[in-house]
Amino acid sequence: MSKPEENSLLGQLDIIAKGLSETFSPFCEVVVHDLKNPEHAILSIHNNLSGRKAGQPATELGLARIASPDFPNIVANYGNQFADGRPVKSTSIGIKDNEGKYVAALCLNVDMTLFRGMQSALARFTEIENTSVQEHIEPTGSEAIRQRIDSYAAKRATTARALNVADRKAVIQELRKDGLLEVKKSMETIAQHLGISRATAYLYARQESDI
Repeated sequence: MSKPEENSLLGQLDIIAKGLSETFSPFCEVVVHDLKNPEHAILSIHNNLSGRKAGQPATELGLARIASPDFPNIVANYGNQFADGRPVKSTSIGIKDNEGKYVAALCLNVDMTLFRGMQSALARFTEIENTSVQEHIEPTGSEAIRQRIDSYAAKRATTARALNVADRKAVIQELRKDGLLEVKKSMETIAQHLGISRATAYLYARQESDI
């Protein structure tokens, strides 16, 4: 690869890095490495979270890429940390020239501090105390209908409201066979959960499934 071609490649990588950093700001640092110049490999840092500077040398991973063209092109979501100890999730993407040698790398470093805090807060919020008290806020029958519809949708890798017409008819026929259409306000529950009108739910209930 000629020098102009290398410069063009690095320039395009820098544009991509800038776009990624702006998309995932303020959580993600994006770094462009020039592996042809390992002693001053860092070409640019966008949304700088690590405190490093352009012109600093390649990391151990960068040196490993330079040493072996067989090194993986993508090393994704590996644990890392900034100099101050903040936890990081990193992804490194190697770029080869026409001869199959690594000449550059694009690295993304996500600061996990906030996300781990959110994870802890959510775990705390959703924690349920063990107790012998049982209470059902709504009728068991209505909840059974919703759970049956959700289970049907999950088996098709979709959601209740995303089911197509044939599947809506099919799940309503299944509810009929199991006697769940006899539950009080069953059609209202079905319509609400599937995101259709009650008139449509009644129509599907009267029709045989197309499946």
